[in-house]
Amino acid sequence: MTTRLLRTAVALSLIALLVPATRGSAQTRTAAAPTLSDPQIAHIAVTANAIDVELAELAQSRTTSAEVRAFARTMITDHTAVNEQAAALAQRLGVTPEDNDVSRSLMDGAAEARRSLEGLQGAAFDRAYMDREVAYHQAVLDALDKVLIPGASNGELRALLEQVRPAVAAHLDHAKQLRAKLGEGR
Repeated sequence: MTTRLLRTAVALSLIALLVPATRGSAQTRTAAAPTLSDPQIAHIAVTANAIDVELAELAQSRTTSAEVRAFARTMITDHTAVNEQAAALAQRLGVTPEDNDVSRSLMDGAAEARRSLEGLQGAAFDRAYMDREVAYHQAVLDALDKVLIPGASNGELRALLEQVRPAVAAHLDHAKQLRAKLGEGR
């Protein structure tokens, strides 16, 4: 189960990185989806995991909800482990992750998300963090299905992405359920 969650977290991270770089209508995003090399996909995965860990660490210090705290702890554990797996795969394959427009866009989006979350406390923080996690995990699923899995040329990388997809979907479902419990607020 832990391996499945780790693989899912990798997939989520990859997708989330691609979506912010291709904002606009669904048609525009599909048409503008970048063509990525395996080293670029690897960099996106590492960046996406690091981003979710960083925001989950912020959530751990700001949340008032035991359930949000537990969710954030799961994100830290899963995404950290996925980064370790991704690094091991990259080393085994002799691939050096390559910085790219998508990973830079993800970093910019993460900085913006952190700034907006840092100004919040209590229930308002919890709702905003979970809104972000729902959108992030949905974006990762979309990226996996539309760009990352079809774009990976290395069979091992593609297989890893396919294996993590169910875990990403599980994280998304959990985030949606938790967000619904938090209610609307003001």
